[in-house]
Amino acid sequence: MANEHKLEFELTPEVAQGQYANLAIIAHSSSEFILDFAAMLPGMSKAKVKSRVVLTPEHAKRLMLSLQENISRYENNFGTITLNAPKAPSGGGFA
Repeated sequence: MANEHKLEFELTPEVAQGQYANLAIIAHSSSEFILDFAAMLPGMSKAKVKSRVVLTPEHAKRLMLSLQENISRYENNFGTITLNAPKAPSGGGFA
């Protein structure tokens, strides 16, 4: 029987509240991916970055695969997610 490791997470009340983001900017170098999550309010010309996540390329790919799997599960349960015409700045993101 293999040695099983139990991974535990601590979620503080502040982090549990979450941050709303309707825009993501993604940049990368040879050694890391940087994901900036921002909130863009209607009528405003400036988006406020709420959170930044820095990942290794390997973890970025794992994140992508996990998102693909979870989106597939979501769509199987709730129907296809439709996308409106892209409004994101060039360079990546969602709006």
